[in-house]
Amino acid sequence: MNFHQSPHTFVRQVNLKVQNLDRSLAYYQEVIGFKILNQSATKAELTTDGKTVLLSIEQLNDALPKQNHTTGLYHFALLLPKRSDLANVVRHFSALNMRIGSSDHLVSEALYLSDPDGNGIEIYADRDSDQWSWHEGTVDMATEPLNFTDLLSSGGESAWKSLPAGTIMGHIHLHVSRLNEAEHFYTKGLGFEVVNRYGAQALFISTGKYHHHIALNTWAGVGAPPPHPKSPGLESFVMVFPNEEARNRVITQLREIGASVQEESGHFVTEDPSGNRIQLHI
Repeated sequence: MNFHQSPHTFVRQVNLKVQNLDRSLAYYQEVIGFKILNQSATKAELTTDGKTVLLSIEQLNDALPKQNHTTGLYHFALLLPKRSDLANVVRHFSALNMRIGSSDHLVSEALYLSDPDGNGIEIYADRDSDQWSWHEGTVDMATEPLNFTDLLSSGGESAWKSLPAGTIMGHIHLHVSRLNEAEHFYTKGLGFEVVNRYGAQALFISTGKYHHHIALNTWAGVGAPPPHPKSPGLESFVMVFPNEEARNRVITQLREIGASVQEESGHFVTEDPSGNRIQLHI
C-alpha cells in the first residue's frame, strides 16, 4: 500500500451518479461489502475503515439509462490488503452465484463486475512489487486466465462479512476520446509517467513506479463524446497530492497547457480533454 501515500500522487475516492440510491446501496453493501459512513436522501458516502470515504454515490433527478460509447468510467478498482482477501471475495461471490470476470495481470490478480447501473468495478490484490518486471521504464502486464485453484489455496477461509478495513482505491480506468490528448494532459499537466502501453488503444500511468494509478483507453471509440449529464456514471474522482506545494505546481502546469482549474466548494477541480472531472486534494 506504500504506492498510495505520500510522496506519491494517487486516486483516493471515486464519485458516481446512479439512478436509484436504495438499489445501489443494497448492492454496494451486500455484494461488494462497503459500509455507509454518511447518508442523505439522495447521496451516500461509503467506507471500509469507518473513516475514509472511498466511494460516493448520488442519485440523479430524472436519470437516463447509462449511455454506452462515451467517455467516462471504464472501472474503478478496489485494492485489497492481501491475496487471501481476494480468495475470500471469490468465495463470497460464489455463494451469491455472481457472474464475474477475472484476469491475472502479472502485477496483480483481479475480479471484474458491474453495479446495477453498469458502472464497472475491479477488485484486486497486488503481487509484491519485487515480483514485477520492468524493462526500460515499462512494467510487464498481461491479461491471462486467473488460477482460481491456486488463489483459493492461499487461505482466507474466514466467513465473509465485508471488505477488509485496509481496502483502498487502487486505481481508476477511464474511457477517453483521444489517447494522445489524454496522455499530454495527464503527463505534462498532472505529472504522471507512462509505465505501459497497449498498442494505440490504452496506456497506463503512475507516480513512484506503481503499475498504474490511472489507465486510459479509447475502447468506446476514438472521438467518443462525453455522456449526457443525466446518465449514470462518473461524476468525478479525487486525486491526492503529497503537499500543497506539489498541488500548486500541478495547477501551474495544467494552466500552462491550457487546462482549466476552478475552485469549487473549497476544492480545486479540473477536467481532462474528454470531460472527466478531477478534484485536486492534499
